[in-house]
Amino acid sequence: MNLAAAFKGLVEFAPGFQPRSGISHVLFDFDGTLSLVRQGWPEIMVPMFAEILPEVPGESYEARCKLAFEDIMKLNGKQTIYQMIQLAERVKERGGTPDEPLNYKHEYLRRLDAKIRHRVEGIRAGAINPDDLTVFGTRALLEALTARGLPIYLASGTDEQFVKAEAEALGIAHYFKGHIYGAQDDYKKFSKKMVIDRILAENRIPGASLLSFGDGYVEIENTKQVGGVAVAVASDEAHNGSGRMDEWKRQRLLGVGADICVPDYKDLGPLMELLFPA
Repeated sequence: MNLAAAFKGLVEFAPGFQPRSGISHVLFDFDGTLSLVRQGWPEIMVPMFAEILPEVPGESYEARCKLAFEDIMKLNGKQTIYQMIQLAERVKERGGTPDEPLNYKHEYLRRLDAKIRHRVEGIRAGAINPDDLTVFGTRALLEALTARGLPIYLASGTDEQFVKAEAEALGIAHYFKGHIYGAQDDYKKFSKKMVIDRILAENRIPGASLLSFGDGYVEIENTKQVGGVAVAVASDEAHNGSGRMDEWKRQRLLGVGADICVPDYKDLGPLMELLFPA
C-alpha cells in the first residue's frame, strides 16, 4: 500500500504506520503548527543567549550562537521558561552568576514583542490577511475537523495570555471552544503532558483515540507515549506555503516517533482520508 500516492506534495511516514480508526479528540501546538505570528523567534532568542553567556577563551561568537541554538531547539515545544533555565545553567557552567530564569524570560518576551507587535496590530487593523500568518491550510484543516464534530484542544509553550490573544486575532480561537492552554509564570502548573492527561481523563478515552499536530518534539513524544497518532508539521515558517519541509524539524520529529510528517496542510484531502479511514 503506497500511503503517499494520493499526496501531491511532500509527506513522510514512520515505518509500519497504517491508518486506524477511532480518533475522537485532537490536540494542536500553536506556534509553527498553526500560527506564524512569532515566526523568526529564534533570531531573537539566539543572539540574546549569546550576549548573556560568558565567553570561553578562544570561542567565537558564531560558536556561542551555535551552542545557544542547539540548547534552545532541543527544548522547542516546552514552555519558554525551560530554555531560560538552560541559559542560567550554561551561565553557571561558564563561571558566571545567572539571573533568575523568569527575568530572562521577561526580557526575551520584551525583545520579541518589539519584533512581532506590528503583525498582530496589522491583522486587527485589517492591513494583514490573518491567513498570511497561519501555516498554509490551517483554517481548512480546523474547519474539516470541526465538521466531523471532533473536540479540538490547543496547548502551547508560549504564555497563555499571548496564545489566546493571537488565536483571537487570527480568527481561529472559536474552533477550540475555550480549550486553549499555555505557559504560566508558575511553570509547574502547566505542561502539554498535563493537558493530554486531562483530555484522556475528562473524556474517558484511551490514548489511542488522541490525534495531535505539532512542530515541536514535546507534543509528538507525549502523544506517542499514550499511544496516540502524531502528525509532525515540519513547517518552513519563513516561506509559508513553499511545500518544503524544515529539515531540522523533520529529523527531530520523526526521531521521536511521529507517524506522519508534512510541511503544511496543502494536501488536506488525502491527509484526512488517512487519519479518518472509512
